[in-house]
Amino acid sequence: MSPTPLPPLHEPDAPRDLVGIGIGPFNLSLAALAHPLPELDSVFYEQRPGFDWHPGLLIDGATLQVPFLADLVTLADPASPWSFLNYLKDRDRLFPFYFAERFHMQRAEYDAYCRWVAGRLPGLHFGHQVDAVRWSPERTLFEVDFTQLGSEGEAEALGRTYTRNIVLGVGTAPHIPEPLRPLVDAPGVPVIHAADYLAHRERFLTAEHITVIGAGQSGAEVFLDLLRNRPAGREKIHWLARTEAFAPMEYSKLGLEHFTPDYTRYFHALTEPVRDRLVAAQWQLHKGIDADTIAAIHDELYRRTLHGGWPDAVLTPAVTVRTAGRVATTKVELHLEHGQQGARTRLITDAVVLATGYRERPLGQILAGLDPYLRRDSAERPRIDDQFRLALDPAVNGRVYVQNAELHTHGVGAPDLGLAAWRSATILNSLTGKDPYPLPRRTAFTTFGLEPQSQVPPARHTAQPLTPLVDGR
Repeated sequence: MSPTPLPPLHEPDAPRDLVGIGIGPFNLSLAALAHPLPELDSVFYEQRPGFDWHPGLLIDGATLQVPFLADLVTLADPASPWSFLNYLKDRDRLFPFYFAERFHMQRAEYDAYCRWVAGRLPGLHFGHQVDAVRWSPERTLFEVDFTQLGSEGEAEALGRTYTRNIVLGVGTAPHIPEPLRPLVDAPGVPVIHAADYLAHRERFLTAEHITVIGAGQSGAEVFLDLLRNRPAGREKIHWLARTEAFAPMEYSKLGLEHFTPDYTRYFHALTEPVRDRLVAAQWQLHKGIDADTIAAIHDELYRRTLHGGWPDAVLTPAVTVRTAGRVATTKVELHLEHGQQGARTRLITDAVVLATGYRERPLGQILAGLDPYLRRDSAERPRIDDQFRLALDPAVNGRVYVQNAELHTHGVGAPDLGLAAWRSATILNSLTGKDPYPLPRRTAFTTFGLEPQSQVPPARHTAQPLTPLVDGR
């Protein structure tokens, strides 16, 4: 018996100017800055039932690594009603924030702020899974097929909308190293990615021995939380890092200029081999540990020595996990190799937290219908221009913009929240062919490179005329 066909959803007859796929912080920033532009008809689709930003890592007290000015809109439009300060005003919290004297907001507070914006912005459709994107030569428009999902994730209706332009903001996915993938899905001993830490925290706190793998900010925050909540002298935590040290994140004022539009433009103009080498070498700009978190870990370890003895916590850098397996059904055995000593050993543990980072979600599946039109580099990655547009065949006169999928072309600032508003403004200026958000001419004291770099924002390309909105659409 064939399944009952799903009912269709009714979309406007006229094409949209912009369809956003994914509603994370970056597309939420774009939606907030697009909101006051009356000539722009935009809609955003998200598979999840509501806004949800790294819920497993909203550890009590954990802060962002960027100042509160790096909200969704302020660095492009300080007067926007969608700013973090306006959120505080709406919640009657301006004076408490003022007296707290905090330049960096807590992660949970950033999540609450984004939820506040997402709950008030029109044009955001949660519970909508985008299934396919195609180019229609007959209509000279993009076709976007989607499924409306129910509260339990079941398909309820099918829809299709047409649009002149698309912006992809599908985010990143937790990365599981190959040697540990078989352990994550198997029952028994808990082996989880740090993205799911809070959901399993109570179980981990009662485990006999815990291993944390990964020396970035997430690994440090998980290790610190476990350390603070395990009994003194019986911590039984092992923290492993592939890096040569538990290294601090580069946070000097001139070092931070790598997260400016000036550096982004400089990086984009470099050759592909040079860009690839730089991305690999600049890990400490965005994958190190916040110095305050390192200090808090050391303070907690030191506190546990005040009455004699050392905490039962082992911190070992320069180690890789070669292979892993289960011992019976209650333990995990990790086969380790020390890169500097060339030594190998085994570690038996009762629970593993993988703070092994995130990777850009592959665009191949969602863009399969556009594959014949995509232009790629020598590593088969999409080519992306200085306005964050995919390079497409000239036969396609619509544009596909990307957010946080351009590390290989725009550098370490791609995933940084501090460049969200600037990138959104760049996209909207390109999209409208106007300057609704004038961009700064210069953003860094550092001059990157010997050859003069243009300090003027990239020239806009002629945009397709936008259809005026009609009341009642």
